[in-house]
Parts: sequence; C-alpha cells; structure tokens
Amino acid sequence: MLLFRIANFCSTRKIYAYIGFPYRIFYKILVEWIFCIEIPWNAKIGRGLRIYHGQGLVLNNQVVIGNYCTLRHCTTIGNKQLASGVNSRSPVLGHHVEVGSNACIIGDIAIGDHVTIGCGSIVVKSMPSNAVVVGNPGVQIKTHLQAAEVAEVVEVVEDLQPANINLS
Repeated sequence: MLLFRIANFCSTRKIYAYIGFPYRIFYKILVEWIFCIEIPWNAKIGRGLRIYHGQGLVLNNQVVIGNYCTLRHCTTIGNKQLASGVNSRSPVLGHHVEVGSNACIIGDIAIGDHVTIGCGSIVVKSMPSNAVVVGNPGVQIKTHLQAAEVAEVVEVVEDLQPANINLS
C-alpha cells in the first residue's frame, strides 16, 4: 500500500507528475507484473485498506473504496460494457466492507458500509449497509446487527437470567 500511496501522490499533483513518472513506471513493473496486483495509481482508496494474499487482485481506476476495507485474492472490482458499447461507471464501496476471495463487483453500483461479500460472489446490484451478500448473482441473505440492536438483545438476555443465584 505504501507503493500505491506514493504513486497516487505523484499522479494527483501536477508538479510531481513529471518528477514521479519514472516511479510510476517502477510501480507498474513491480506491483502489477511481479506481485500480480492491479491497483491503478489514480484509484480512490480510503485509509486502512487491507489486502490478504493479493495475487490476482484487479481494480479499475474509477473505483472508490472507503476506509478500513478488506480485499482478498482474485477479486475483481470494475466496470462493465453496456449494450450500447460504452463502459459503465465503477462500483463505490463504503467503509468497513469485507470482500471474500474470487468475488466480482461489477458495474455502476454502490455497496453500503459494513457489508460482507462472500467468496465467489458476483455482485451486480447495489447493496444496503450492514448486509451479508453471497451467490451468483449476489443476493443479501441477512443483515449485521446494529450496535443498538445488540444492546437490546443483551438487555433482554440479562432480564431473563434469574437474579441472585447462589451456587454454593
């Protein structure tokens, strides 16, 4: 990620674009050809991105990834060619999104915050926050509990427990 951040810095500031051109060539050779990770230097990626076993990871340069997301190997996130022959926009991933291996997230879609996408899923539709998505095509099978919902469940469980249990 450090190599990406340096290349991104060089590509987004005009004066450094010329100075950083040799570095971007080095980045392309090292990261894309040797590490087999295709993360364009002009992609918009938030803080704390984690990549586990990055081989085969492909991102489009228009992808937007939120803070603290996790991507696993052989994941593709990009646009699709429409019937008219033009390419669609790329996906926008929210914060704290977990993407399993061999997942494809394709097209002009938005993935909400705190979403988990299962291994091998093909996501072609937008997904709401706190969803768990699996399958081909990707469908929401359940939602993560919100913090308020967890507090309610804990309170109910505590109310069900008998008070003053003496085990001696």
